[in-house]
Amino acid sequence: MTTDVRRATRWSRPLMFLVSVMAVCGVVALVGIVVDSRVLTGAPIWLKPFKFAVSFVLYGATLAWMLSLLPRRSRAVERAVVVIVAVAVVENAWLIGQVLRGQTSHFNSSTPLNTALFAAMGAAIGVLFFAHLVIGIVVLIQRIPDRVAATAVGWGLGLSLLGMLAAVPMALPMQDPGIEGIGGAHSVGVLDGGPGLPVVGWSTTGGDLRIGHFVGLHALQALPILAILLTRFAARWDERTRARLLAVAGGAYGVLTVLLTWQALRGQPLLRPDAVTLAAVAALAVATATATGLVLARRRRPELALAA
Repeated sequence: MTTDVRRATRWSRPLMFLVSVMAVCGVVALVGIVVDSRVLTGAPIWLKPFKFAVSFVLYGATLAWMLSLLPRRSRAVERAVVVIVAVAVVENAWLIGQVLRGQTSHFNSSTPLNTALFAAMGAAIGVLFFAHLVIGIVVLIQRIPDRVAATAVGWGLGLSLLGMLAAVPMALPMQDPGIEGIGGAHSVGVLDGGPGLPVVGWSTTGGDLRIGHFVGLHALQALPILAILLTRFAARWDERTRARLLAVAGGAYGVLTVLLTWQALRGQPLLRPDAVTLAAVAALAVATATATGLVLARRRRPELALAA
């Protein structure tokens, strides 16, 4: 579960270009938050470009690391990476452009131009989704030699696709708040821009579809981090056991992403779940603990046989 950072940099220069550009965008947005007092939909107007820039820095760096683990280069992956970089740069240029215009970026149908821009960005994200899917398929076909790394990368890529899909309900007709010039919403049961959690802004009075979207997307980092921790602190366990534990974690993570989206669609704030949501979380915890116990028990059987 190790890789040479310099190798990742050499392997995918487009992704390193993306990381560099997004880092600059993040700094610009951070300065904007400090010096620009404008507020839009209840948050500093530069906060959204800042969050997107940070997200793409993490995405680009993680993807470069993952692709450095492939046993050989792939033309399909290289083309998919170029598409992802292009879409990411255009999307962030759009976000910053809307801030400079004093306009919201998402769900904005207040003018023909804003409607066209949002529709174009929606189509671009669809292209990014397909490019990401191509990378995932190639990773599965090529079979990364390190079994633990392969499991982490496979689950991370797949669950991040699920995270992208979790954003789809935001733009569906059921999310139309009935306000002229707005064609969608993050929140369910309340208007966007109301009371929210610090930094992330997730609604504390209604459901928020950004939660499942966020959790799913960052499986791309969470699963490899877990793999690294298992390799570092559970090296006594064989490779197959660690890979199986990662599969259990990946399955639980995917169910959690769906559960959080389901909770949001029912108009529930993250920190105020009802009894049904709590029961679902408890069932997930029990199932995950049971599956983990079975994996570890299966590992111990040969040892117990030898001891007997």
